[in-house]
Amino acid sequence: MRMIEGLDALLGLDLVGVYGDTAPSHSVVAVGVFDGVHLGHQRLLHDLLELSAQLQGMPTVVTFANHPDQVLHGNAPPPLVSVPLRLRLLRRAGIARVVLLQFEPRLQNLTAREFAEQLLVGKLRTRGLLLGYDSALGKDREGTPERFRELGAELGFAVRTGAPFLVDGQPVSSTAIRAAIARGDLTTAQRFLGRYPGAVGTVVHGDARGRQLGFPTANLSPEPGALPPNGVYAVEAILDGRVHPAVANLGLRPTFAGSQTTSARLEVHLLDWSGDLYGRELEVVFRQHLRPERKFAGLDELKTQIARDVAAARAALRA
Repeated sequence: MRMIEGLDALLGLDLVGVYGDTAPSHSVVAVGVFDGVHLGHQRLLHDLLELSAQLQGMPTVVTFANHPDQVLHGNAPPPLVSVPLRLRLLRRAGIARVVLLQFEPRLQNLTAREFAEQLLVGKLRTRGLLLGYDSALGKDREGTPERFRELGAELGFAVRTGAPFLVDGQPVSSTAIRAAIARGDLTTAQRFLGRYPGAVGTVVHGDARGRQLGFPTANLSPEPGALPPNGVYAVEAILDGRVHPAVANLGLRPTFAGSQTTSARLEVHLLDWSGDLYGRELEVVFRQHLRPERKFAGLDELKTQIARDVAAARAALRA
């Protein structure tokens, strides 16, 4: 997946210089935050791939590292997934090129025409534009699908609009998924996301207590994103594209009196795996809640419970 990061990089883009006048020098573009890359987004991305094939352009997503509402209104919902996980999910969806922008005053103040002329046509050589049904781009949110159809007819690109995606009659939205994850409803989250919720982060050094107990853990410093309630979970750990069964504890580790943790930590034990994970990126997928986090009387009791958790995770993941 080709990454173009930042407005300056986009303004300096020369697709003809890179590809010549071939199909990859043209784009078919979808614009949005795509927080969560949920089923509604996936439908739009599928339409983007189809339109790209029809119009012979590279499927391209223009998305934002920060939520536009934070700039426009002074507040925004917390992210459903981190930016690194969002990019990973876009790549898995088959997107060949991503433009990752900060929503900043230069971008905020572009009119719909300026956005279309300077960025879509001038830099991305856009042959097609795919928008959500409720999209409103550009200064004063004038860039509705209807306005872009007018601009597309004038500037030479096709415009398509996605439709709401319903599950059990309810529109799929990042807000509904965020609420489901917060209450620990992984089933509803999975139905709306098309996958189980997860987190991605870098493995950092811990205090090695898991190794002393016979269950070495990878201590994750997860990127910002929605996490389920504290507890023990059967999870999948994705490392270098390979999926490993695992068990994870998300919480404050109350058994250890000396712990100064005030925010939840994510500790993951990969089943039947050994090796050095420090400094490596790990994706954790929450498949099933096994039990709440609780304080144990001592290390022997904790070790016995961890063995039970491992067995429960194996059974849950086999099922």
